[in-house]
Amino acid sequence: MKILSNLLVIFLVILGLLAVLPLLSLGFAVLGGVLTLAIWVLPVWIIATSNKTTGFEKCAWILAMVFLSWFAWVFYFFLAPIKQKHRPRYDYN
Repeated sequence: MKILSNLLVIFLVILGLLAVLPLLSLGFAVLGGVLTLAIWVLPVWIIATSNKTTGFEKCAWILAMVFLSWFAWVFYFFLAPIKQKHRPRYDYN
């Protein structure tokens, strides 16, 4: 009788795990989607909060990243700013 009750418990545990499996897979799918979205938004956030560029150039870099290539943010780190900021020259002569 003890063997039958053990087999019944094992069967119910396996049945319970099979019932929970769709919930686990849904959780992993949602987590994967959130991580993918975060990885895609992170470079936009990096460019948007950077002090290297301002105004139109920053908008152009974000648009280039969104429409041309996600890897444009790598070029942003190497090339930005395209125009050097105007620094006043002081001539003491």
